[in-house]
Parts: sequence; structure tokens; C-alpha cells
Amino acid sequence: VILNKGYADDAMAAARKAGAGGGTVINARGTAKETDAKFFGMHIVPEKEMLMIVVEQEKMGAVLEAIRTLPCLAEPGSGIAFCSGVDDFTLLGKRS
Repeated sequence: VILNKGYADDAMAAARKAGAGGGTVINARGTAKETDAKFFGMHIVPEKEMLMIVVEQEKMGAVLEAIRTLPCLAEPGSGIAFCSGVDDFTLLGKRS
């Protein structure tokens, strides 16, 4: 999820209620130009927070819907959410 700064905690709280265990917040800055804001028809805020959440496939829809329906994200241009499959991962520091 890429959100305007200040909304990641609300999005994570909603995701937890929908079954997510946790996430990672990364501070970010958008690179949109003024003409992009006119093209999309919304105000674009450059300061962003990226919220990365990994959940089981069967929880994905509920988590995405919980974030999508947050009242604080109802304003056009508040953010964008997308899903991407995870094929593999490893735990770092894991003892054999």
C-alpha cells in the first residue's frame, strides 16, 4: 500500500482486524509532476508511506478490502493498494 504520510498506522490497524499479522512501514517520497496532478484530477502529496504486508492468499481479499474502505482514505489521491504474489522467502538469522 502506498499512502499519503500519516495513514500507514490506520491502514495497518485495519489490516490486522482483517487477519494480517504485521507489516513494514517505509518512508517514501513521490515523484509526480504538477501536470500529473492535473491529469489524474486530484491533489498529489509528495510525502508517502509504503506499507508492506505479507499475508496468506486466502486473507488477501479481506485485508485489501479493509484498507480500501477506511474513511481516512476516501479522498481521491489518498493512496494506492496493490497485490503481488510471493513465490519464495527465507527467514534471516534462522538457526539450523
